[in-house]
Amino acid sequence: MTVHYDNKPWEKTYPDWFAPIFPEKAETVLAKFQRSAASAPKNVCIQYFNSAYSYAEVESMSLALAAALADKGIGAGDRVMFVLQNIPQSVIASLAVWLRGGIVLPVNPMYTTKDLIHLLEDSGAKLVICEEALFEKTVKEAAGERPVITTSPLDLLRAETEIPGQLKNCRKTSQSETQDFMTLIDKNTGRSLEAVQIGPANLAYLVYTSGTTGPPKGAMISHANIDHNCYVYTSAARLDASDAILAVAPLFHVTGIVAHQAIAFHLGIPMVLFNRFDANDALRLIERYRVTFTVASITVYIALLEHPELESFDISHFVKAYSGGAPVSPGTVKKFQDAMGLTIYNVYGLTESTSPATITPLGMDGPVDEDSGALSVGLIIPGVEAWVADVDQPETFVAPGEEGELVLRGPNMVKGYWKKPEESEKAIQDGRFYTGDVAKIDEKGWCYIVDRKKDLINVSGFKVWPRDVEDALYQHPGVKEAAVVGIPDSYRGETVKAFVSLTEDYAQITPDELITFCKERLAAYKYPREVEIMDVIPKTMTGKILRRELRNL
Repeated sequence: MTVHYDNKPWEKTYPDWFAPIFPEKAETVLAKFQRSAASAPKNVCIQYFNSAYSYAEVESMSLALAAALADKGIGAGDRVMFVLQNIPQSVIASLAVWLRGGIVLPVNPMYTTKDLIHLLEDSGAKLVICEEALFEKTVKEAAGERPVITTSPLDLLRAETEIPGQLKNCRKTSQSETQDFMTLIDKNTGRSLEAVQIGPANLAYLVYTSGTTGPPKGAMISHANIDHNCYVYTSAARLDASDAILAVAPLFHVTGIVAHQAIAFHLGIPMVLFNRFDANDALRLIERYRVTFTVASITVYIALLEHPELESFDISHFVKAYSGGAPVSPGTVKKFQDAMGLTIYNVYGLTESTSPATITPLGMDGPVDEDSGALSVGLIIPGVEAWVADVDQPETFVAPGEEGELVLRGPNMVKGYWKKPEESEKAIQDGRFYTGDVAKIDEKGWCYIVDRKKDLINVSGFKVWPRDVEDALYQHPGVKEAAVVGIPDSYRGETVKAFVSLTEDYAQITPDELITFCKERLAAYKYPREVEIMDVIPKTMTGKILRRELRNL
């Protein structure tokens, strides 16, 4: 059964130009930055709102901060936690940590004190870098005796630039119990520093998974993992020195880490940062700095599409628009093509695959699966092996076109989870990573994500994948977002419930009308028995639907 996949049918579907040449020896993310800083020091590295910083300036600040970290005892293998939004300090601090041979532990600024305590204890992080506003709120108690460096989103706005609207209420504060990020840089600028040598096999990040199936686990991402996917993105999206990146995915998320920061370093091009996502800021910056490329959740594109002044912005050069993090329906893609002339290309990945595991090469139209109605998430990326395992008998691989659990093996895949040998062994067998995602791969190598194994709804013994029902709902012109879960049912065991947000033009649609709409398009056991209309579907910061919250409503 595995022979077909061993032949990698996706490679025969690649366009001729999609052929990344991987070097014999991988390059660290730090080396990518240093290469770009040496070859084009005046090139813009970070465009933070309207404040620009060159590769030379970023290098100088990172060297100064690295000297300060050395004074604090940060050395080879030490973990440093970042609690930061998409601000330049996150980029500078990453480089500084790597100059000391350390490992970056980026976390969501929305985490509670309890969350931070767990991650600090699990990772053994020695130091925390956070935003000033978060110190008293969550970090102080969590950090305990660990040293803390604080900074403000205002710190790297140049004096001559206007304060952006989203930062108008932000105030610079001083903390007697912490040290200030910019003060440390000022004090240490020009100091000589002997960098700690790191190689591609060294860990660059500990990125903790979202914990949707249990406590968060630290995926051990190496520099080599990132290097591989830099070449994949560069080739698939046809990126070069003329491109500019909209850094809209959080830099604490694997997408931001690889598709924004690492790609910028790899090519020596600018990444446009703007703290937190704001549709108006995004459109203004896309226009002003001629952004060409991003990878964003579909919720970002929906927000851009619904901006009341969308037509007043020139975004014609924004032609390399990729979406990942949550499934994209064919109907949603068509909406963007009709309204914005924008083709959204699908990409699929996990923290454990260091961002892309599949990707749609630029200019190709991903097919729609006839059985499920799902839009393909792309072709398996170069250098990676893939199989589809029987959900009930994971040691058995199913034939092409059949559904099962997606299994991956390749140089982009992590080796395991931080200090979790049992969890690592369970997920990774013979180098094969079992993703937990139900998928199918067709004869030409196109991959379709059907759903998460854990989200399967069992209705009177019949399997219902939420994606099937959501795709039916998205065919209705009034449905903006949809999420489907299983809820207890005394007769069927479980039954299907849908949560829906509506477009303004169809605000009067009733739940019964949507149930009838689905009933006409789905098998009798699949259509939702309940529909709840919400203003906003709850999601993570990276656009993934919080089904656990919906089940508890």
